[in-house]
Amino acid sequence: MPVGSLSGPVFRGQRRGLMLVLSSPSGAGKTTLSRRLIASNPDLVLSVSATTRAPRPGEVDGQDYVFLTEKEFERQAENDEFYEYARVFGHYYGTPKGPVEEALEEGRDVVFDVDWQGGRALAAGAPQDCVKVFILPPSLNLLRDRLTKRAQDSDEVINGRMARAKAEIEHWDEYDYVILNDDFSEALERLSLILHAERLRRVRHPWLSGFVAALMEEG
Repeated sequence: MPVGSLSGPVFRGQRRGLMLVLSSPSGAGKTTLSRRLIASNPDLVLSVSATTRAPRPGEVDGQDYVFLTEKEFERQAENDEFYEYARVFGHYYGTPKGPVEEALEEGRDVVFDVDWQGGRALAAGAPQDCVKVFILPPSLNLLRDRLTKRAQDSDEVINGRMARAKAEIEHWDEYDYVILNDDFSEALERLSLILHAERLRRVRHPWLSGFVAALMEEG
């Protein structure tokens, strides 16, 4: 975009989107937080993961997950169509590249709901684009209660998720920010503050180099 003089209007260029990576143990609230954040920020886009597990009641293909067969998933993985993917509890989960890259180029921000392995892979692949936030539950007992009240999983699966929760929490210090979700409204406010502050980082505004160069030529 053109750059105006100091005596005239200043035209700002396209901001590059960022990748807001949210991780937490299952049931700690990251999915609810991400959806509320998106609801209050229309320019946010949720990265829809692909999976080979069966849809849960009420889940919509292409909205909650992209549901694939194992053969479809493995074919896309071989074609390098995922930022990252992993096998969890007997099913594949992965992050498709295409929609994310398109959104970043258009200046839209993308929210990711992934585990620590996915977060690490995303950050390795796009270190300047990623902002990593870990959501902590107030207690593991409360986490178990939340999983039980969901009434979607057997006791065996819940016990597995609790074991995985501890393994997930061990990686909290790999994240840029950590939010304790002991009060949902406060956690959402903190997450919103992180998003808006990160949007102002210099690396998100590639147009600044041209603007400053033109600025220095004035006078």
